[in-house]
Amino acid sequence: MLERLAIDLQRLNDFLRIKTPHEWLEYARSHIPLLLLDHAHCERKAAATAINFISKYPEKAELVALMSPLAREELLHFEKVIGLMQQRNIPFTPLTPSDYATSMHRYITQRDGKERLRDQLIIGAIIEARSCERFSAIINVLEDEELAKFYATLLRSEARHFREYLSLATLYGGEIEGRIAYFLDIENRFIVSSDKVFRFHSGSPCME
Repeated sequence: MLERLAIDLQRLNDFLRIKTPHEWLEYARSHIPLLLLDHAHCERKAAATAINFISKYPEKAELVALMSPLAREELLHFEKVIGLMQQRNIPFTPLTPSDYATSMHRYITQRDGKERLRDQLIIGAIIEARSCERFSAIINVLEDEELAKFYATLLRSEARHFREYLSLATLYGGEIEGRIAYFLDIENRFIVSSDKVFRFHSGSPCME
């Protein structure tokens, strides 16, 4: 199992092309309450995204078969993060998201049909891959052992979610390599750019 996880992590790291900047990791380790709050919102949004796919494409059996358990798993992760926050007296409050997902979503094709679904699934794969990459990277810098162990438990499921999104993009989108490169160019630029907002998927912190 550990060997398979190592292979999965290497695959998604190769897919992403660049690693999380050291500056993000250093900021994250010293701002755990904010990290956990945004993480909870990320899990909530991930579950909502999976349910939205089912609502929009109920006729696609393979998509429904993957998105239904994925939504349940994301909600379970949400509940676990909320539990950690409650133990630490961190309130669950509204939080403005970063522009990470928006930076990619604004370039989704406006055409209906398989091209639009393909783009949405590719972006889903990128987001899941980046989540997993950051879970893996932050484990090595956290002084909080409880949180490090928790993030370690999420690696396998996040890596699987990445594979599932990518497999659906291939199934429904056909040749997708060009679009993957297109959206990764956008994602990579965002990840290394200076960002005045710190979130789980923000760029390199540049706080005033």
